[in-house]
Amino acid sequence: MTELTHVDGEGRARMVDVSAKAETTRIAVAGGELVTTPEVVRLVRADGMPKADVLSTARIAGISGAKKTSELIPLCHQLALSSVKVEFGFTDNSITVEATAKTRGQTGVEMEALTAVAIAGLTLHDMVKAIDPGATMNGVRLLTKDGGKHRHWTRESEPAPTAAPFTFTSTRSAVVLVASTGGAAGTRPDTTGPAIAQWLRDRDFEVRGPLVYADAEIAAGITDAKSGAPALIISTGGTGASPTDATPEATLAVLTRQLPGIAEAIRNKGVEKTPHASLSRGVAGLTGSPTDSTVIVNLPGSPGGVKDGLSVLEPIIDHLLAQVAGGGMHDE
Repeated sequence: MTELTHVDGEGRARMVDVSAKAETTRIAVAGGELVTTPEVVRLVRADGMPKADVLSTARIAGISGAKKTSELIPLCHQLALSSVKVEFGFTDNSITVEATAKTRGQTGVEMEALTAVAIAGLTLHDMVKAIDPGATMNGVRLLTKDGGKHRHWTRESEPAPTAAPFTFTSTRSAVVLVASTGGAAGTRPDTTGPAIAQWLRDRDFEVRGPLVYADAEIAAGITDAKSGAPALIISTGGTGASPTDATPEATLAVLTRQLPGIAEAIRNKGVEKTPHASLSRGVAGLTGSPTDSTVIVNLPGSPGGVKDGLSVLEPIIDHLLAQVAGGGMHDE
């Protein structure tokens, strides 16, 4: 049986002597999750909390916590950290935290990564408790570590929790999907998603989201958005000509019928203000079966592009959804 290294032969706590170990580059990645309410997630992502910038404050706290690990945990060695990185992600009801710590030395850096996650998570809790005092910081755990005699260690894959499929309580339902690599990582605030969600709520839609996915994961985002069979999905971002922009391709892969007139009208509206709007490759159309279809509309990722796109949808969206549902007048 493996012995505990922090206990001597007489059962007394001790700091392990690492002087005989070889110096190697040590890297550790840890993760955790602050489970809270969808409203808190929305406010944090939109930088709408009453306190300071929540994510920036939590990031600084996590980095500071990693640097003070040996002061907080009695038997940890003092390490010369060469790098600490703290990143955030979002689900409908949680803020995920991931920390990467790096050093070159004779002992591992796992506790520094774990401390960064814990302190960042506690800071998140402190900053959202006025709105959700019941928030919980869960699952603080080591994900991977490199260096030392064991070289590389990875936590065995954990089975994904089986979540009940999202269900709407109203037929007037909509999902807001955001394609943003920076937004998914928590390094860039999402300004377009909340604006679309509010526009929909003002028109009596039951709204899910904004769901934020990195550009490379937008196909998974569309699959997520389709769950629950909403009447409408409005996406924002990923419609340009850069190598990472993939929203039109991911959307076309699931469309059963296209609505090219909507996409062209959105582009034309944007061109009235800036020629750059002509670079948008956004598409629109229907996905699902003929008797149970969802309308998908791609909007650009800029606030101005979203505003123009919503102004195009304003006079037609109710008539469009009525037609898709099998009712409404079929005007030429």
